[in-house]
Amino acid sequence: MFRGCRCHYSGAVSSAVGTSLDDVREVGRDAIDDYRTKGHAVVRGLASQSEIDEYLPAISDATFRMRGDERPLAERDTYGKAFIQSMNLWTIDEMVKRFVFARRFARVAAELMGVRGVRLYHDQALFKEPGGGLTPWHQDQVYWPLDSDKTITMWMPLVDVPSEVGSVVFVSGSHHSGNLGGAEIGDNSQHYFDRLITERNYTTHSYAPMRAGDATFHSGWTLHGAPANETKTMRCVMTIIYFADETRVGALDNPMRENDAQQWLGSRRTGELADGPLNPLLWSA
Repeated sequence: MFRGCRCHYSGAVSSAVGTSLDDVREVGRDAIDDYRTKGHAVVRGLASQSEIDEYLPAISDATFRMRGDERPLAERDTYGKAFIQSMNLWTIDEMVKRFVFARRFARVAAELMGVRGVRLYHDQALFKEPGGGLTPWHQDQVYWPLDSDKTITMWMPLVDVPSEVGSVVFVSGSHHSGNLGGAEIGDNSQHYFDRLITERNYTTHSYAPMRAGDATFHSGWTLHGAPANETKTMRCVMTIIYFADETRVGALDNPMRENDAQQWLGSRRTGELADGPLNPLLWSA
């Protein structure tokens, strides 16, 4: 059952299977240029409010069914306070699967990266609770054993996100430098990247405020974080991570990447195609 008190939505569920999200939406030249130059871009209205209203109940329910840490905020570390994080929701709910497998979203990812096809890495819900802490600066691809820079994350709020709720802040151009050498996400990465941003005179950018159904896209190497949620509103966000078709597994050179290869890539090894059973082809030209 949908837990409306945790993540509100504006209308009734209109379909048991969900409106199709497989139509093609053209991506503007400005968004493509922004993504390739800055490492991030926004596509406003990628999903309509009525579409979000259909899918939000299933996504919210799956998020809370899959959540791990249920301790009070005060008992968690910095990363644990950042959000409720639940992954691969598509594997437990058919409605969520239709959302995650949406060709509309996957084609935008392919267009922004300039590739002919994209596969799923995994989805993850990121619900920042009222009073939830900041999301420390980090680079996603530190964790990903993928031998390619053609990786991208769609970050879509399922509720309206005013500036004070904690929308993503991107460090423009940081993706051009690849691995910037920070620790895994936490207090140390926040301190390290605060210094690096100042030293390199990087500029930061947020697309807040955002409406439900708007979507940002950022490269796997784009440095980003988010402020704390100092409101009484749950920030309900669904993310989908894609990589270019025909990507191979990269170096399994740390425990995080070894774990990811086992968990998301069907235990594929370095040099093998990243085409495990959890990595379906979601768009191909």
